[in-house]
Amino acid sequence: MAALDIVEKLSLLSGAAKYDASCATGEGAGLEKTAGGTAMVYHSFTESGRPVRLLKVLFSNVCRFDCAYCVNRASSGIQRASFTARELAGLCSSLWRKRYIDGFFLSSGVFADPDIVMGKLIETVKLLRKEAGYNGYIHLKIIPGAGEKLIREAGLWADRLSINIELPTDKSLQTLAPQKSGKTILEAMNDFTLVHSAFEEDRRRIRSTPEFAPAGQTTQLIVGASADDDRQIIALSSSLYRKFSLRRVYYSAFMPIHLPGGGGLPDPRLPDIPSPPLAREHRLYQADWLIRFYHFTGGEIFGEGESFLDGNLDPKTAWALRRLDFFPVEVNRACYEELLRVPGIGAKTARIILERRRSHTLDFEGLRRLGVILKRARYFITCSGTFLDRPEDPKRIRRLLSDSVGAGMQLPLFDF
Repeated sequence: MAALDIVEKLSLLSGAAKYDASCATGEGAGLEKTAGGTAMVYHSFTESGRPVRLLKVLFSNVCRFDCAYCVNRASSGIQRASFTARELAGLCSSLWRKRYIDGFFLSSGVFADPDIVMGKLIETVKLLRKEAGYNGYIHLKIIPGAGEKLIREAGLWADRLSINIELPTDKSLQTLAPQKSGKTILEAMNDFTLVHSAFEEDRRRIRSTPEFAPAGQTTQLIVGASADDDRQIIALSSSLYRKFSLRRVYYSAFMPIHLPGGGGLPDPRLPDIPSPPLAREHRLYQADWLIRFYHFTGGEIFGEGESFLDGNLDPKTAWALRRLDFFPVEVNRACYEELLRVPGIGAKTARIILERRRSHTLDFEGLRRLGVILKRARYFITCSGTFLDRPEDPKRIRRLLSDSVGAGMQLPLFDF
């Protein structure tokens, strides 16, 4: 087979990177014609709302691991390709200078010893930073098993690092990805946390200390490839946030894959599903949002005996209907934590309520103007002791607030 040129590599290896969800990418993603050829460019937004274009690409799709759920697994018959560090750095620099991209996400298959693969990724971003003068955003993947010294060096060149834990239990890893070790992945996360803390401490004492991965670390969990339920997934996510101060856990609905060249038949270890469980992914993101910004614990998101999130209600509304004894919340007296528990009141709106009620008493029309979604909040709040709609019939409220998520629907993430 003839060797691929750099344009063909870009098309192949940017397309292969789309399965990694551990970076913030928006819904408007797709193969775009760029100066270097066709590349997978994702349209996303910064926390301030600024739109950004992110190139996601693999250094190589050659991999020694044979993870059942991965399109790049060793036993698949896909076309293989690898960049050199200088090829990829030059290509990314060219796309950036021509303003086709604003940022860069780099991962790789494990084609050699983890330290060797990690070294190639670091070499690429060093060339970008030092020789090409690239000062855009870089998200770099940590290869499982790479040493602490390499993690330390990677964080000096990249804005964010991530390592994918992928499955929530050791049993699932042993079944679907037997060459991977949950212990090794958690050790890498811990190495990052310790190094990051050390750099932060040094920066407090010595201003000239360089920043280490200022955008923190993230991870990815695959949803639906294993028998693990939502309670197990959220329990793991809660633990990871608590222990390693992760910026994000990304949830990726398992995509059934049928590969040529010996990988065309479904792997018997994988579930036989017609399409990715996008509705379940959607609910997990909503639950994750509650943990990160609404001060919920993982355990209280689920009702007694529940293993999966409600398919018809967002997790916050489902919790509220289980805890009607907590309501109504009087908006003119409630503390911030109490306001956060009300469906239809977001974290930003709760802060505005606290500020505005210092000068005047709030009514329902005033709440609507502040951004409260009264369609949801009306059953759970009072204004100066007055109800807009009493929560006397939970079944009726459930019916009115159900969003009827379909099994194959892709929805905006945070619409509660």
